[in-house]
Amino acid sequence: MSDIETKEQAGRRTNVLVLEYELDAPPEKVWRAISIPALREKWLPKGSLADAEPVSSTPGEEIRYGMRETEPPFLDSVVTFQLSPNETGGTRLRIVHGLTDARQWLRPQSAANGNAVCSLRAA
Repeated sequence: MSDIETKEQAGRRTNVLVLEYELDAPPEKVWRAISIPALREKWLPKGSLADAEPVSSTPGEEIRYGMRETEPPFLDSVVTFQLSPNETGGTRLRIVHGLTDARQWLRPQSAANGNAVCSLRAA
């Protein structure tokens, strides 16, 4: 967890996808692939990002990008790439993709009649 998001906050979020990979490449090479736009666009098209510039970055460790869906309702999200060296000289890559759009927390209105089954009684 980064200092921006605590474990408690993450526990309340239900719209988070976490993927973890063990890569053979050293962390420096993986960092270049996710942080340099020309290299990143080979596997993450620029159109997927809300902005080509990262939301935040800790060089060599973590980088966050804002994303926006290309279809309605066009929800905003943040994808975080976290890197750390593994035991074999490669990289442990953790990708956390979470919705940040406030509209995700809005609940649909209940039907005025309570939407319950109606039962009638004979008099």
